[in-house]
Amino acid sequence: MFKQVLNSLLLIGLFTITSCQQSSTTSVAGADSSSSQVASTVNSSDEKTKPSAAPNQTNRKPADAATITGRKQVPILCYHQIRDWKASDSQTAKDYITPVSTFKAHMKMLADSGYNSVLPDQVYNYLVYGDPLPSKPVMLTFDDTDLDQFTVAAPEMKKYGFKAVYFIMTVSIGRRGKVKYMNSEEIKQLSDAGNTIGSHTYDHKNVKKYQGEDWVTQIDKPTKRLKEITGKEIEYFAYPFGLWNKEAIPELKKRGFKSAYILATKRDENDPLFTIRRIIASGFWSAKTLHNSMVNSF
Repeated sequence: MFKQVLNSLLLIGLFTITSCQQSSTTSVAGADSSSSQVASTVNSSDEKTKPSAAPNQTNRKPADAATITGRKQVPILCYHQIRDWKASDSQTAKDYITPVSTFKAHMKMLADSGYNSVLPDQVYNYLVYGDPLPSKPVMLTFDDTDLDQFTVAAPEMKKYGFKAVYFIMTVSIGRRGKVKYMNSEEIKQLSDAGNTIGSHTYDHKNVKKYQGEDWVTQIDKPTKRLKEITGKEIEYFAYPFGLWNKEAIPELKKRGFKSAYILATKRDENDPLFTIRRIIASGFWSAKTLHNSMVNSF
């Protein structure tokens, strides 16, 4: 099944689909032509779409775990590949592959329904300090670094003033094989445009299986690389497969992460910030089904 370290470009191509199905290096120089076609769209940003600055937290008392758990959850959607289905795609894989027209319908529904995109800093300050969020908040997240998140998803979201979180798997940065992935320049463009870049490990290894040097390979080195690319602190983490254990949480805390994201399983009552729930936005879901799932899940 999923291999811990990818040994060939072909395995990288298959990796994104197979990795996420389980629960729900230096980058190439410069961007390819698809990057240049959308760079101006991704980078240009109206003032009204910029998230408000985080308030000064000096002398503010953070909420305890019970208070955080008691706050209403923010709907958080998780996307992977944004492309049309192929004959070779399995039924299971299609859950994680959102056709372009379906993704566009999802975004239009969110906008027409009055949703406002929020980013992890806003969600963190809401949970910890009770800061207000915009009406009908939603957080849009993308896992695994696929290029179509940059070429297709980002320009579509910009039409509605939406920002997103991109959880990067650093082994894939710059790969342009059967499956194409974002390179460093494209990741930086997303960051510079006001989106959040988070960590999704080096090669999607299950956190529950970490031993020895895995924390360095899977967390420390990717964090360092992403910071070098964006020029910003990397403070948010998404568990591969959505799988986590209690032993992982103190390791993430001591590395400076502010929160971490699981999938649609139960939160930890003692560490709710490190078990924030998301749901997979299935490629099978119509806009109406997505809306119903958001309402029922959160």
